[in-house]
Parts: sequence; C-alpha cells; structure tokens
Amino acid sequence: MAKNIFTELSDAMAEAAEHAGKSTVLVDARKRFPASGVAISADTILTADHVVERDEDVKVILHDGTELTAKLAGRDPGSDLAVLKLDKASATAAEVSKTPARVGQFVLAIGRPSSKGIESSFGTVNAIGGPVRTGRGSMLERFIKTDVVSYPGFSGGPLVNGDGTIFGINTSGFSSGSAITIPADIAWKIAAILEKDGKIKHGYLGIRSQTVDIPEDSKKSLKREQSTGLLLIGLESDSPAGKGGLMVGDILVGVAGTAIEHHDQLYTSLSGDVVGKSTAIDVLRGGKLESLKVTVGER
Repeated sequence: MAKNIFTELSDAMAEAAEHAGKSTVLVDARKRFPASGVAISADTILTADHVVERDEDVKVILHDGTELTAKLAGRDPGSDLAVLKLDKASATAAEVSKTPARVGQFVLAIGRPSSKGIESSFGTVNAIGGPVRTGRGSMLERFIKTDVVSYPGFSGGPLVNGDGTIFGINTSGFSSGSAITIPADIAWKIAAILEKDGKIKHGYLGIRSQTVDIPEDSKKSLKREQSTGLLLIGLESDSPAGKGGLMVGDILVGVAGTAIEHHDQLYTSLSGDVVGKSTAIDVLRGGKLESLKVTVGER
C-alpha cells in the first residue's frame, strides 16, 4: 500500500530525530538525574548551565554508548549555557539549520537523559521573542517558544528542524520555569566566548535614564530613522559615563554605531567585546549629535 502523507511525515521526523541524536549526548554533572548536551565539535559539548553542578569529573555518554569524562571550560548563568571539554575528541558535531526557525513549523525536542538512548517530544514553534531579561542579570537577544514538552533531563538538548538540523538549545533553567530555546546563532557565539574566556563579560556605564522622544529638529542630525533615545537623568559617582564626558541632559542614541532606542537595547549592547574598551557613545547634546569615547566598565 502506498504511503500517505502522515506516514511520510512520521518517517521524516523519526529520521530527523535519529540524525540529531548522533550529536546529542548525556551530561551527568549533578546529583539528580542526568541532563543532555549538544556536541558543537569533536571535543566540545554545549549544555545548560543549571545542570552543571561540578567543574570536573563530568560524565558524558555519546550516541554510540562511549563514556567519556569532561571538565567545565566556561559558563554563563545569564544565558544558562555552559561549555564542557571532553578528554577525548570523539563526538559527532551537530549540524546547525541554515534557516532560522519560523512560527508554525513542526519541531522536535531531543534529549538523552539516560544511557538507554534518545527521547523526543513533538510540537510546533509558537513564537519568536526577545530581547528579554533572563532574571539572571543578563539580556537574551532572541528566543524560540514552542509547545513541545520538556521532559526531565531535556535541558541542554537540541530543538530540531524537520531535516535533523539544529535550531537551538533547550533550557528550562530560567525563573519562569517553562522551557525556551536559545537560537543556535546566539548559543554558538556565546559558546565560542566561553571556550576562550570562561565567562561572558557584562558592562555598565553608571547612568540613570528614561526613554524620551527625540525632537524633530534633532532627528535631522542623526541621519537615520530613530524616534526615541535615553535621556540621562543621573550619573553614578566615578562612573565610566562621567569619566567619558557624558552629562545629565544628554540623550543617548547609539553605542558603537548601533542605534539605542530603549533600555533593553542598551543592556544588550554593553556585553561582550565592548567591556573594558573605549567605545563610541553617541549622544544628542543641545540638539546636535556628538560622539564620545567611553571605556565601558564591567559589572
């Protein structure tokens, strides 16, 4: 009997799970039941930070049953991501989806919470959100929300496209308790920094501000479409902003060439490579655009 569309879909999702399962590993790094992780190279595992309770003697089980030890290379509680280095480079690296997730797509959450094999949960993408404060002193630029069930041990595992490629890393470690997915482009970027530096640097200027509309006359000097900025209403004593020449009454409109229209954008722009470096801060002062060099402090 010829296959129908439901059988074909079922077979395709099973093949996708099998493909993604080759790069999905078991991570045993806490007192409770194990969690999951994703191999991003032959010797590097990306997982959820909240499931890693010890820095060394972490047990990792690969898709073929090979048991290896690993140690913590870096962690970022703000994004709930951690990087582990295997003692032997023998993992199968995940393949990232070439296209971003879209609302309405069928997806799979894959976990390897036991040595018996992978487990999966089927659902759809409900929303693409962000930026959002994680409740851990950080800002997540973007996240994927799905209706898949996140079973115990699924944190750190992948969200999978219908072709078996990876949309992102699943975690239930934020304050809301519900599972979200950190998109692969963001997760892989954070992983590279953690592998190199061991942590993510979070910066600050030492200002108090409020969102205001930019006067029509001032918009002309910006030479771009931007309707709001941040009016500086206070500066902390001995702050990076004060040392860099910012003043109460300035309207902050840009950081490192990127437009800043609200507080969340400023929060996001002050993380990573700009911390500790002289960075261009654009302000409107007396209706005219000025660019000041400010050395961003580290929180």
